[in-house]
Amino acid sequence: MFTFGIGGSEHGFDPLVLLLIALVIESYVGAAEAVFRRIKHPVQLIGALIDWFDRKLNRESRSEADRAIRGALVVALMVSFTGGTGWAVAWLTQHHDFGWIVELLGLIMLLAGRGLYDRVRTVAVALDGSGLEAGREAVSHIVGRDPRLLDAHGVSRAAIESCAENFCDGVVAPVFWYVLFGFPGILIYKTVNTMDSMIGHMTPKYRAFGMTAARLDDVLNLIPARLSGLFIAAAAAFVPTANPLRALKIMWRDAPKHNSMNAGWPEAAAAGALDLAIAGPRKYSDRTVNAPWIGGGSARATAKDIRRMLYLYLVASLINGMWVAAVSMVRLGS
Repeated sequence: MFTFGIGGSEHGFDPLVLLLIALVIESYVGAAEAVFRRIKHPVQLIGALIDWFDRKLNRESRSEADRAIRGALVVALMVSFTGGTGWAVAWLTQHHDFGWIVELLGLIMLLAGRGLYDRVRTVAVALDGSGLEAGREAVSHIVGRDPRLLDAHGVSRAAIESCAENFCDGVVAPVFWYVLFGFPGILIYKTVNTMDSMIGHMTPKYRAFGMTAARLDDVLNLIPARLSGLFIAAAAAFVPTANPLRALKIMWRDAPKHNSMNAGWPEAAAAGALDLAIAGPRKYSDRTVNAPWIGGGSARATAKDIRRMLYLYLVASLINGMWVAAVSMVRLGS
């Protein structure tokens, strides 16, 4: 493991302790948008570079095979570049007295726990305070489907699904890859995840060009997605009206029903824990997806259920931090 071999220099700052500090700070300030307003977010810089490659290399006049090769080359270049950048930041942390500040700021920006909580909570507040149209507007910022076609129950289900799925992408997976490979690990993961969200679509334009990015994102989320489901199930034991055994049962039964090999695990765990039915048929701007329902409970989710999901999310996030703390204690005690 990178984080178990990087230390040992005179100026070294233990990466796992740094991660724990970042988790605590990020849970309070989020991505610190006010602090970094004058500095472009790392994901914005990564996205701008991906967009440049997309415009230059993904032209409709090229064949599917040519576009697939070019897409794979983009993935290789982006991973190499961000991996090298991440290594440079980790080296700085270990070899300069105040180098750890750069890595800490980077970690705070790359973690998305507080930001996800705030965006999902906004949906519940909008539904309760201002009604359906406000709820549709709020949920449009966190889902890809057309919110104009959603009723209040659909808006609530979409917010719950987004919270569960992004618990993996924004919290568990970045932490997992940082624990294994330090700052290069989290930066590469966020790069691949951003590529997947930008070009990893099954549309004529991106089916070939984004294939490598989408498949690599699936691979990188294999373990974190299943951990996310387990963390949500464990959290249900500490959340009133939630059921951990039902969460495990539904996760095992319904996760494979999801069209994503990974998203179904945290979503099914959340559906089981809260006794809801989520997912199901959904409409996007360019297509309709006749997906199966996940969970055996009611599909008539409300803003109250969004708040129950947020409670579950907070406890699951604490569990995610606890395993990092446990590994850190083992490391420091050895």
